[in-house]
Amino acid sequence: MIRTIEWTDEGVVMIDQRLLPNEEVYNTYQTAEEVAEAIESMVIRGAPAIGVAAAMGIALGIKNLSTKDHLEEDFAKISARIERTRPTARNLFWAIERMTRLFEENKNQPLEKVQSVLTTEAITIHREDIEINRQIGQHGQQLLSKKMNLLTHCNAGALATAGYGTALGVIRAAVENGKNIQVFADETRPCLQGSRLTAWEMVKEGIPCTLITDSMAGYFMKSNQIQAVIVGADRIARNGDVANKIGTYSVAVLAKEHRIPFYVAAPLSTIDMDTPTGEEIPIEQRDTQEVTEFMGHTLAPAAVSVANPAFDVTPHRLVSAIITEKGVVRVPYGESIPALFKK
Repeated sequence: MIRTIEWTDEGVVMIDQRLLPNEEVYNTYQTAEEVAEAIESMVIRGAPAIGVAAAMGIALGIKNLSTKDHLEEDFAKISARIERTRPTARNLFWAIERMTRLFEENKNQPLEKVQSVLTTEAITIHREDIEINRQIGQHGQQLLSKKMNLLTHCNAGALATAGYGTALGVIRAAVENGKNIQVFADETRPCLQGSRLTAWEMVKEGIPCTLITDSMAGYFMKSNQIQAVIVGADRIARNGDVANKIGTYSVAVLAKEHRIPFYVAAPLSTIDMDTPTGEEIPIEQRDTQEVTEFMGHTLAPAAVSVANPAFDVTPHRLVSAIITEKGVVRVPYGESIPALFKK
């Protein structure tokens, strides 16, 4: 299994996703600030993986304390720093909230106990994420026929999670169940998570994969070479609107036009019940150099104006089904999504 992130005695170890597919480098981060910078710079990315990193960053920050003298203030500072890293990914805030609840329950204990409890919780979140992804995979693969070509956008695989993946987890589960799955991977501009990461994962695991540019999706849908689309999510609103990597909305519109199912695979921790619709989801605006440059090569004139929203929102009316660890839900999402949290 691909090792995306791990807790070790030396620190938090992450594969540097910025260097893939050319180099497979694992970095060790020894402070909460270093973990925060790794999240911001996309050493690690993908909502579930960001959630795991957030929990580990908080645990690491508390582990490095030598005294309880300013424990509550220190915890608040560490959490606030992690919180500022990526505004769209719901799992980041979910993990901070989970760690905060545990901290509040144990803050009056000796420092060593607080450190131990938070470390154990971060490791638990990591372990749970892998199991949740496997459950998502099993529920999702039941939607797929024995032979199918699937389009995916961005990377929602092992690299975007603690392991196994959400959208790619469904694909992995289908293959494990003997289904003949062919993957079409959008390159996913501007950071090329499809060509650098999804294609790398598929090649590494021997799952047939065809890489296409983002602008080719409509061509392959119209020529009946794609039978379904499956993507991950960074935040899902209560009404089923889905925030995911920029370009996802365009793919969903194309899928609707060609009467192709558009599936979203995500854990319950990605669903934000406090956000009524996609209109309220904050969209991260990233550095314009991600658009004008790539790996040190300039792609555009210096004077050009550039916009770089990292995500877009797909309206729930375009989403055929949302696949979670508790099962598959469909419209009306205003009823089916809340029901997931009662199971």
